[in-house]
Amino acid sequence: MPIGETLAHARRQAGLTVAQVSKRTRIRETIIRNIEQGDFAGCGGDFYARGHIRAIAKAVGADSGPLIEEYDARYREPGPMGTVSLEELLAASGRAGQRHPPDPPVVRATVASAAESARRKVVPVAAGRRAVSGRAGGRRTVRWAVFVGVALAVVVAGFVALRVLAGPPPSRAPSAAGNHVVTGHGAGRSRPGPAAKASRRASAPKAGHTGPPSPAPARPAQPLAPVQAAAFGPHGGDNPQLAHLVLGGGHSAGWHTDWYSSARFGNLYPGTGLLLKMGRAVTITGARIDLGSATGASFQLRVGSTPTLSGMPPVARASGASGVVRLHLTRPARGRYVLVWFTRLPADSSGTFQADVYGVSLQGRP
Repeated sequence: MPIGETLAHARRQAGLTVAQVSKRTRIRETIIRNIEQGDFAGCGGDFYARGHIRAIAKAVGADSGPLIEEYDARYREPGPMGTVSLEELLAASGRAGQRHPPDPPVVRATVASAAESARRKVVPVAAGRRAVSGRAGGRRTVRWAVFVGVALAVVVAGFVALRVLAGPPPSRAPSAAGNHVVTGHGAGRSRPGPAAKASRRASAPKAGHTGPPSPAPARPAQPLAPVQAAAFGPHGGDNPQLAHLVLGGGHSAGWHTDWYSSARFGNLYPGTGLLLKMGRAVTITGARIDLGSATGASFQLRVGSTPTLSGMPPVARASGASGVVRLHLTRPARGRYVLVWFTRLPADSSGTFQADVYGVSLQGRP
């Protein structure tokens, strides 16, 4: 039987519904139904399709090996990803927590092949030169090698001396747990010292001086109310029916992501988030986001004119956050859409990973 019919038959034999399989695998019901009908277009590519097949087969008690082989034979698209088996990709994702994971087999094979090809090209040329030049060429090679070695030693010694004279890099103070104040563009600018302030006062125009009028001060920031909140991410985002609970001062239930097996979304998605629609172009200068008590969330604040990741560049970010996070943009950002985009999830009490948002408020100018 085809892949989809095999999985559907195994599910019915196991006495499971599509909703139960979706709850066990964290795969949306629409995607499971499409796979059972032989439609893999909504999976997002070969890698994700194989992962879905493997997860569904495990949930319904079927053998995923023949199914993946059939998928590769019938549906796999040519390209670099097509040369790597699912087992190798899963093994590589399992080593994602290591600090220096080994290279995938395809990378090792490619590097080894390139090195072997370069060696084959260089050795005959070097041998021919030695045959022609004889002893004189050998002496010149030795002199050149000695010269290069001395030059490298001088460069290294100079680099070490500069590092010693420069001293250790400045350390960064850890942020306080609970309430975070994070700045976006322009962070790290130093304040002027006493000498700079004195010079500025000396160069300031004296009383009675007639000159061009000074520009009007910028209008103070004020609360901005989004007209709608929606889930944003692959396949429509997580829990779209709860997105509206973050508006109007927030709600005790709030919005939360799906739970995942790792902080990086089980290596299934690059991220997930909340999209706030402003209804018109506004200028954002700050945001206040309530994440609850979970610790370890990393997210970006993105602002733009089109509701796509490429159309909403990041303007501020927070790492290891919890509680109420306050973002202050030193460079205001203007757009019709504001996205709270999670790139890492905190751990919950059950050993899985999930982020909560209980309220979002924005400040700026209309």
